[in-house]
Amino acid sequence: MVLKRVLVGAFITFWSIFILLPLLWAAVTSIKPPEAVNFGATYIPFVEFQPSALGWSSIFGGGGATTNLIPPLFNSVIITFGGAAISLVLGTVSSYGLSRYAYKLGFIRNQDIVFFFISQRIMPPIVLSFPFFLMLRNLDLLDTRTGLILVSIAGLMPIVVWLMVDFFNGIPKELDEMAMLEGYSPFEVFGRVILPLTAPGLTVAGMFAVIFGWNDFFFPLVLTFGQITTLPLAIVSLNATVTPYWTLSAAAIFAILPLIIFAFAIERFLSKGSLSGAVR
Repeated sequence: MVLKRVLVGAFITFWSIFILLPLLWAAVTSIKPPEAVNFGATYIPFVEFQPSALGWSSIFGGGGATTNLIPPLFNSVIITFGGAAISLVLGTVSSYGLSRYAYKLGFIRNQDIVFFFISQRIMPPIVLSFPFFLMLRNLDLLDTRTGLILVSIAGLMPIVVWLMVDFFNGIPKELDEMAMLEGYSPFEVFGRVILPLTAPGLTVAGMFAVIFGWNDFFFPLVLTFGQITTLPLAIVSLNATVTPYWTLSAAAIFAILPLIIFAFAIERFLSKGSLSGAVR
């Protein structure tokens, strides 16, 4: 038992170092002056080099740089969180219906509908690029935040449905029946009884939706033409020019900071809700 705990702890420590080391390297590089990068490897701030804010100031348009990542950050926040919020609402309602009610259309059953949702994530994005392009062009939504939010919903809602159906299935249906015996309508059962119990599931689904939406690169690339630029697209465009490593490192850290802050903000909602004693 002790040996198992030691091995598990050693593996977790090794894996944590393996994951965090590239981030640490990028963070250190982002505060290096040019000479600390160009004239040999340096590792320890204030010992091997004096930190510099050149990399960070350059991604905000300082020091004569033409790059400013604030507008792309603003676009990414609106598109990602707007699409994730709408997907969470629609996906949660759909998941509850698929969990509590039986649907039949020919040979199609509930599980087939759930698979249909998640199959939208199986297809390569390029398969959907042309239909999305035509749809947004006809709606006059190309190169707009609204258009990208609609496309984001189409990609994020299957994730929410896939996760939330299993979560609703884990909540006893007797709770619905007990609430109806107390005089609640089906909508009140969902909103006042079942939904409060799904906080951990909503948190996980929302986290996945935000992560997938934030990292989306392909659809902003093919459905925008410069007027609306998301953060991943703006950072990748830095590689199109001769961009210093300290600027690229600062941009990489800047891109993941919102997700880190978001993860810490919702971490407390990930605790499991207790259903013990809820069913009589």
